[in-house]
Formats: sequence, C-alpha cells, structure tokens
Amino acid sequence: MKKFALTLALKDDPQLIKEYEEYHEAVWPAVLNSITDAGIQEMEIYRAGTKLFMTIRANDDFFFERKSEMDLGNTKVQEWEELMWKYQQKIPGTAPDEKWVLMKKIFEL
Repeated sequence: MKKFALTLALKDDPQLIKEYEEYHEAVWPAVLNSITDAGIQEMEIYRAGTKLFMTIRANDDFFFERKSEMDLGNTKVQEWEELMWKYQQKIPGTAPDEKWVLMKKIFEL
C-alpha cells in the first residue's frame, strides 16, 4: 500500500471556507467513483485555518499520472475541480498546473 500527504490553501474568506466544507460533506458520486477507480482506498482532508492537509492510502498500482489522465477524461471531475478552484489558492512556488502539493515525509515513528 502506498501513502501520500498533500497540502493546499483555501482563500481567506470565512464564507468560502464554509461553502467548501459543505461541498465536502456531500462530494458528488462521480468524483468519489473517480477516486476509488484510480486505486485510492482511503482519503482524508483536514483543515487548520486556510491550510488543507490530505492523506491518501492507495493500492500499489496507483500513480498520480494515471489519476490525472483519468480525471482529464471525466467531465464531472473537471466540473468539480473548476468549482473547487473558487475556494482554493495556489501555494507560492508551485508549478502553474499544480494544485495539491505532494509533501515530503521527514519523520516516522
């Protein structure tokens, strides 16, 4: 099993943050299916202020490149991503096409 940690920021607007959390209380079925179809078995998102932290546990066949290709061919996922961009903002220093940023593990017990 593979494990990943990613981060992203939300726009600093309490109403937008509230809406973002409401969307995540009822994620669209097509989006959930795209996640599991890519081999992701567990996903969690945490928030502290405007900072988001995502954990992913995926099967050994999972690759972000494959997930991205699958998402590009899924109109509902593209619609979701466009909608979520209303609430999200890039982390300084990221590539133009990069939203969620893969974090480097620096400690394990």
